[in-house]
Amino acid sequence: MKFGETFSEYLHGEEEGFLEKCRHVEYKKLKKVLKKCKTCSSTRSDDERIDIISSANNSLSDSCQCQSCPWCDQMFFEELMKEASDIAGCFKSRVRHLLHLHVATGMQRYMMRLRRCFTDEKQALIHEGQILIQYITMNAIAIRKILKKYDKVHSSVNGKNFKLKMRAERIELLNSPWLIELGAFYLNSGLDKVGNFKNSFGRVSCDNLNEDQPVMKLTLPNSIELEFDLTCAVCLETVFNPYALRCGHIFCKACACSAASVMIFQGVKAAPQCSKCPICREVGVYAEAVHMIELHLLLKIRSKEYWKERVMGERSEMVKQSKMFWSEQTMHMIGY
Repeated sequence: MKFGETFSEYLHGEEEGFLEKCRHVEYKKLKKVLKKCKTCSSTRSDDERIDIISSANNSLSDSCQCQSCPWCDQMFFEELMKEASDIAGCFKSRVRHLLHLHVATGMQRYMMRLRRCFTDEKQALIHEGQILIQYITMNAIAIRKILKKYDKVHSSVNGKNFKLKMRAERIELLNSPWLIELGAFYLNSGLDKVGNFKNSFGRVSCDNLNEDQPVMKLTLPNSIELEFDLTCAVCLETVFNPYALRCGHIFCKACACSAASVMIFQGVKAAPQCSKCPICREVGVYAEAVHMIELHLLLKIRSKEYWKERVMGERSEMVKQSKMFWSEQTMHMIGY
């Protein structure tokens, strides 16, 4: 079965109700654009192609100039960029909501425990997570295949360049910290030991948290294999109380705060706008930092001794910084 048929089957399958609320790649529509572009490339003269461009409206289904292809370059990539951005945003909001329910506190936690007397809330969360994994995987494959088709039709590298642009815009679907959080959620739920789960979802493993190079491995549907390095680039240890900056790099909270010249108790988001990522040196990446709670919980469950050691170290440093901060504030108030 060709991917176009597989993707259509997925869109109209059991989870059609969920997919109606979420944006997805218009794979067939984009493929028709490329097919028509390829057709007119072999049947029209150069003058006819120029006439087509001048008379074309703003519909993706219209013809284009097929060699330099300014119509495709503009409309095709604009549409794909918007779709990828919407998909990334939908995935982020859905995963955030899912994980918020999983690590609920206070009254919300109490209400969820009460609901479990009547419904299997945990199973419902796991099922939603599986839907989200399939959602992001299928759309990522669709984008990859349509860009490959674009380069083949036009004998260009614009598709590859577009992938780099997606990465620069932070909307590369399989390079999201929320995907790591979802993987950590499944590990915390113990699903890495369930055989049926491995067959339907793929595999997720993170057995080397205490080693020099801790890595989370995800094997998604369609044999997509991903590896995420869990080493903090500042302290060179396994990330503790991790935060993912907008650029995608993950650091310990204490290391991220130190790099931005803010105190731990102030938090990562208190960093100045001019603060740069310690790795890529991009400016303004702290404001949208993501606290990776599930990954932190995974470390607490699977590496208790290391977690306790880091907790004591961070608390000690926080007390030290707090005393220093209030001492400076007091000196300032009394005029010293």
